[in-house]
Amino acid sequence: MSLEQNIMAKMKDAMKAKDEASLRGLRAIKAAILLAKTSGGSGEITADDEIKLLQKLVKQRKDSLEIFQQQNRTDLAQKEQEEIAVIEQFLPKQLEGEELKAIIAEIVAQVGATSAADMGKVMGVASKQLAGQADGKTISAVVKELLSK
Repeated sequence: MSLEQNIMAKMKDAMKAKDEASLRGLRAIKAAILLAKTSGGSGEITADDEIKLLQKLVKQRKDSLEIFQQQNRTDLAQKEQEEIAVIEQFLPKQLEGEELKAIIAEIVAQVGATSAADMGKVMGVASKQLAGQADGKTISAVVKELLSK
């Protein structure tokens, strides 16, 4: 089942359950999918594009969440957190901590990087290999940490 079909099915369930938080997040995903389909030439989006789209939505909401928390707007921050939770259901499991460090350490060895000057090489390979499993900011932080040792 495609992401769009899955979203539509979940939207029906959320409407029946009168779950406003889920419905808000699902509608945001649906709108982003429709926008991506109409802005592209083919009218179809690939699975990789879907993952990138979902990651972009989560990143936007995390940025907004940070701003709302700085401004003590707990009502708006709560809505952003709810939408993040809904969107993250459709993303692959995110790698974190030691698991992510181990994979990036392997990439550093594979590329032959020895200093911070080689960060670009490592980031290129890591971003492709870990697409959908970790965000760029997290990957970058781990690469900097490993190359600074």
